[in-house]
Amino acid sequence: MLSRQGRCTVTRTAARKNTQQTLPANLRSYAQAAAVQDTRPPVALFGLDGTYASALYTAAAKTSSLDSTSKSLAALAEVFKKDTKLPAILNAPTLSSSDKSQIIQELQRHMGSLDKGETVKNFLRTLSDNNRLGILQGVCEKFGTLMGAARGEIELTITSAAKLDSKTLQRLEQAVSKSEYSQGKKLKVISKVNPDIMGGLVVEIGDRTIDLSVSSKIAKMNKLLTDTL
Repeated sequence: MLSRQGRCTVTRTAARKNTQQTLPANLRSYAQAAAVQDTRPPVALFGLDGTYASALYTAAAKTSSLDSTSKSLAALAEVFKKDTKLPAILNAPTLSSSDKSQIIQELQRHMGSLDKGETVKNFLRTLSDNNRLGILQGVCEKFGTLMGAARGEIELTITSAAKLDSKTLQRLEQAVSKSEYSQGKKLKVISKVNPDIMGGLVVEIGDRTIDLSVSSKIAKMNKLLTDTL
């Protein structure tokens, strides 16, 4: 028979073994659950560009390269702003494999050293292989939406017939931030120009749209006249 001291020693040893066997398993389960949660896109996106943006977000999250991927796509988004002919080039059905390779090299040059781990480079190759380079601009925009949602931001898109100055945008941001539409979240302001609205503004925040454009007012007036006559 074991002495009292011997029984205590065995009990303590068994307890330590149980703890060593149980805790790692629990921690592994927790880490796995957290990993799955962290790699999921924070919001659901629609459209082909939304599908690809969500897939890129997941891939970047799994490789811990969300920040570098976001900066790389932001750099590409600036390229689209400066080169208005780029979307047409990327959508050209006559692009050869050589053309696509040259385009990807040029886009990489604009990203510079931002693309750590070459996550975006591999993504561009995937788009090229699937003949989807034409959706790159939309992917850049929607990836920005995902990153904003991950940071707890909400997008405020302001569309005008002509470019608005920074002071006007700031006043609009302040006005919306004080309204119920902001939901108390930080606003990410996106300014767009669309001459077709003729004047006024179209304000989009979250899933809500406030149409204060001249074109909208004319359309309502035309409908009223049509219904009256």
